[in-house]
Amino acid sequence: MDARQHPLRAALGPGLLMAGAAVGVSHLVQSTRAGADYGLSLVIVVILACALKYPFLEFGPRYAAATGESMIRGYKRMGDWALGLFALLTLGTAFIIQASVTLVTAGLAGLVFGLDVSVTYLSLGVLVACIAVLTVGHYRGLDLLMKVIMGALVVSTVAAVALAFGTEPDWSGMSPVANIDQLWTAAGFAFLLALLGWMPIPLEVTAWHSLWTLERARQAGQPPSVRHAVIDFRIGYIGAAALAVMFVILGALLLYGSEEPLPASAVAFSATLVELYVASLGEWARPLIAVAALTTMFSTTLAVTDAYPRVIRALIEIGGVADEEDKLGNLHRARYISALLVVTIGALVVINYFGERFTTMIDFATTASFLAAPLLAWLSLKLVTSPHMPEQHRPGKGLKMLAQAGLIFLIVFCLIWVGWRFFS
Repeated sequence: MDARQHPLRAALGPGLLMAGAAVGVSHLVQSTRAGADYGLSLVIVVILACALKYPFLEFGPRYAAATGESMIRGYKRMGDWALGLFALLTLGTAFIIQASVTLVTAGLAGLVFGLDVSVTYLSLGVLVACIAVLTVGHYRGLDLLMKVIMGALVVSTVAAVALAFGTEPDWSGMSPVANIDQLWTAAGFAFLLALLGWMPIPLEVTAWHSLWTLERARQAGQPPSVRHAVIDFRIGYIGAAALAVMFVILGALLLYGSEEPLPASAVAFSATLVELYVASLGEWARPLIAVAALTTMFSTTLAVTDAYPRVIRALIEIGGVADEEDKLGNLHRARYISALLVVTIGALVVINYFGERFTTMIDFATTASFLAAPLLAWLSLKLVTSPHMPEQHRPGKGLKMLAQAGLIFLIVFCLIWVGWRFFS
């Protein structure tokens, strides 16, 4: 029997990393807030956002499998302007996004393990754990751990939703149209944009996914076909979208109508969230809720902590700073470690100075991602329909039409935000 893996099995992995990165702040924080504040009104919005962002996020593994190179190199082929625009949009919010996901994980870790220390030290502990996994286990360790985490996450979240339905919730006021009018207030519209920003994941992840696809191919010893790379993506993406809907439902069933406000600090937010769930389900459910919440956020923090250093290394090497012979040698690894330390230190600085304004920081980061989304979507669509993409692997008519609809959706909402922000 050939020592090489079955082609589909060899391709599986990057989709779960993408799902791990997705199922975090957008789900545990924003989706839960959506259900708690607006009942089931935003379920349709969540599904629509996932559908309209689908093409752009699929383009990452599609391009990598079709060309054998990352989207970042593809942007370089389009011109220095495209590479520079991508770098600006992605790295401009890198520290604050890393800080945001780390803060939530730190808050939950402090709660679960009963650690009464500052959120900065908790965050340092989380990031050190991530660095240990990434430097000792490399991609193989990340891939294996993410599969375990995502399995635990799916089981615990599905169980929590099933139990929530058993609490006989009060459905009055929770219908999908009951709270639509509240979205057209200043606060409601601001939250809607923040929700859409990371639902189910920021669009810069399309480039991350292309890097993970190539790394998985190197580990497996064989490149994936476009078909298998897309199947792997769909498994992760559909799972992330389904979990997003589940967290909205959890927020609606357990927290809607609660007079308990969600606090602004990460530790207090995590404690309140878990306590509200436990109050509805019972004390026995505390470990289940804690496992679901902590695995959700650790998976995100681990994936994001790996992704930004890979992007920085790719930008350095593709930008021509590195010699060709160094790109797969010791310097290749050293650049990753150096970038990992830079991102970690930058995130800790943000956490130290802005960590107590947790929800404000989350809303800022998600809104910034939403405003950058049209440009990132346009860049990725332009790349996969360019001569750099083999013609037989370019998006079909249906996928291209969905991408164009998604691009229009993103542009229109951004223009509405600009008009609302400056003229209201």
